[in-house]
Amino acid sequence: MAERLKEAKQNTAIAKLNDVPTSPRKMRLVADTIRGQEVNHAIDLLHFSKREASIRLEKLLRSAIDVWEKKNADKSKELDNGNVYVKTIMVGEGRTLKRIRPCPQGRAGRIRKRSNHVTVILDVKQPTTVEESK
Repeated sequence: MAERLKEAKQNTAIAKLNDVPTSPRKMRLVADTIRGQEVNHAIDLLHFSKREASIRLEKLLRSAIDVWEKKNADKSKELDNGNVYVKTIMVGEGRTLKRIRPCPQGRAGRIRKRSNHVTVILDVKQPTTVEESK
């Protein structure tokens, strides 16, 4: 059991990015485009996206790929064959900085500067076995 868990952790790579000064909603829009995609295709999607959040996600994804390569130095063909994919990408809400902006008639309006935390988990696709039905 322990060896199976150790092998499962060997195939996965985790990278985290904390306190990104972008609202979680904007980051989730970009994260949804690469969820479940093969990593080389996901990098292309992020590289050619016009959204600002894609720049930070691309750096995070490249970091996760480096972690995966260091863990699996002998399985570099898996990355070239397209078997490594984005298994999970989670965007959570970070801290919110609250600022005040003057408004008409002596009032004050609140500005919320949101941030988020992003976690990317990469995994290797398991080969599908086709069973013969009789």
